[in-house]
Amino acid sequence: MDSGNFRDAYLRAQREKPALGFSTGARPEPTLDEARAELAQAVSRVIHNLFADRYGPLVGTITEPTVNEFLKGFEANLKRAKGDVTLVAQELLDRAMPPRSRRRK
Repeated sequence: MDSGNFRDAYLRAQREKPALGFSTGARPEPTLDEARAELAQAVSRVIHNLFADRYGPLVGTITEPTVNEFLKGFEANLKRAKGDVTLVAQELLDRAMPPRSRRRK
């Protein structure tokens, strides 16, 4: 890029003042409940589009609360599994590298 084109591009960028971050009118980050509800709605629409002809028009409406409850259960199980994995990892670390006080005994 020669200096004339670069200068023109620079001046154009200064005139337009592009936003470097998120615009102020942007939606704030959703909470976990809102994100779960939006995902359930999206899955419900997909299920409705795929299976409405075969199973009836209410298949999407019925799947939305089901998906929402499934996601809540999945999150609870994930928290429980995270605690279990933490305990197992701590036990393995304690056995692999015992504290110095145990070596002296």
